[in-house]
Amino acid sequence: MSIILETNLPGLFRRGKVRDTYDLGDQLLMIATDRISAYDVVLPTGIPDKGAVLNQLSYFWFRKTPNIVYNHCISVVEDVKQLEELAQFKAVGREALGPLVGRSMLVKKAEPIMVECVVRGYLSGSGWEEYKRNGTLAGLQLPAGLRESDKLPEPAFTPATKEESGHDINISVKEMESLVGHELTKELEEKSLALYNYAAGYALERGIIIADTKFEFGVFDGSIILIDEVLTPDSSRFWAVDTYKPGGAQPSFDKQYVRDWLTASGWDREPPAPALPEEVVERTAEKYREAYGRLTGEELKR
Repeated sequence: MSIILETNLPGLFRRGKVRDTYDLGDQLLMIATDRISAYDVVLPTGIPDKGAVLNQLSYFWFRKTPNIVYNHCISVVEDVKQLEELAQFKAVGREALGPLVGRSMLVKKAEPIMVECVVRGYLSGSGWEEYKRNGTLAGLQLPAGLRESDKLPEPAFTPATKEESGHDINISVKEMESLVGHELTKELEEKSLALYNYAAGYALERGIIIADTKFEFGVFDGSIILIDEVLTPDSSRFWAVDTYKPGGAQPSFDKQYVRDWLTASGWDREPPAPALPEEVVERTAEKYREAYGRLTGEELKR
């Protein structure tokens, strides 16, 4: 099984922590690699099938939610011929293009809105840390006596700034309004909450709690559309219904094994990161695959 850590095709537009994006002129090609990051550092070890899970799970949700908000997806790449027919890759051999099938998506070239639209249904992560300090979430007062991982009285929209490097910074809705305006903030909040409520209900029926998630939006032809990835283990906190027990941190369908091992290793969270042992890699890959299978009921295309 191949692990894709980096792609080297003509026209690289942007290399993120996970995705390599290529400019095709009137559209973009987004490739989800098997890179994994922790504490804002990309690790030297990849996770098998991770890129395929992120790409195909995003495509699954994109197909389910256009009635809530249109998205940037044109098509997912399911056959190497789709890549071979692109003028930019005519000189690239099938050997290089073949592994990108299943982990690539052709998307509209939207102008990103530089705010992360986070929705939290449960009290965890940085939301829990804020609540412990101030009794608030994104600056809004919450009831006293909540425990870590408790379900919130109702899902909360808690935006954050998009940072090119390092952690995104949590901001209040009023601070978001000062960045992008009242009307756009209101529209993004409404769309984000609608997406979360739909997905959370769908996932719950399949044994997964979506504790929180982040959405990214852009502008295309004057309209707001959903971009990047959506409702994946990288952009969301997924918990199993059958092991959920509020009052502490919950096991999750993401890079938890990686974080736990790195913490135990004594790594100082500064680059370079250590290589991961095979057991941690495989257990993490299994969690990504399990999340995909539970949510879609489909077999991952490799």
